[in-house]
Amino acid sequence: MTAALPHDALPWSAAEFEARLRALESRYHIHHPFNRRLNSGALAPFQVRGWVANRFYYQHAIPMKDAAIMANCEDRATRRRWALRLLDHDGRDDFAGVNAGGIETWSALGTAVGLSREDLWTFRHVQPGVRFAVDAYVNFARRAPWQEAIISSLTEMFAPKIHADRLAGWPSHYPWIDASGLGYFRSRIPLAQRDVEHGLEVALAYGDTRAKQQRAVAILGFKLDVLWSLLDAVDRAYPDDLAPELRP
Repeated sequence: MTAALPHDALPWSAAEFEARLRALESRYHIHHPFNRRLNSGALAPFQVRGWVANRFYYQHAIPMKDAAIMANCEDRATRRRWALRLLDHDGRDDFAGVNAGGIETWSALGTAVGLSREDLWTFRHVQPGVRFAVDAYVNFARRAPWQEAIISSLTEMFAPKIHADRLAGWPSHYPWIDASGLGYFRSRIPLAQRDVEHGLEVALAYGDTRAKQQRAVAILGFKLDVLWSLLDAVDRAYPDDLAPELRP
């Protein structure tokens, strides 16, 4: 006769498991001091440019992360759904217009804040801490089981609010930014719901034991640490009194 598992070793219910994942919102970078200043209009133009240039390194890495997940995934149905994310960021046609993709719409944001494409694509302003955090995330996706790498993408659960805050506040806080450059934030809000739905399906199927559920919570925590560390590096790199010759 098989002994029953102790209560604290039983899997959480699907509702409790999802709730524990969503509870990690308190660690999302929307609460980082730099982001609070960014979204309240407290930053100088050079600080906004510094953030846009450094965040581009993350945007540029997203399709590589997604391709790594697909390379490790033996399930055809999952690959077909996940492939949409590659197209969302790399674009579907000539890198212009409605199908330009997230990397190009972020490039448009760069132009709107006063950066050149060369500034972005050479990564000349990318801080070592940003590079380290983003590379760690891509390497995790390359090495982890595909289900775990997908779970790391569930920070999308928390993204719509941060995008909506920028769309609501930036036009008045930063009137010097051409509003046409805010398309990235607008485009990500509807896509996030689709991505979260798929990511939660994978997480709930993966988490069939308490240990695996706890592992999933830790993985999502790791991804939140990546995003927080990115802002830590940016915050240190662009203090209010940064010398003009060092400003992007």
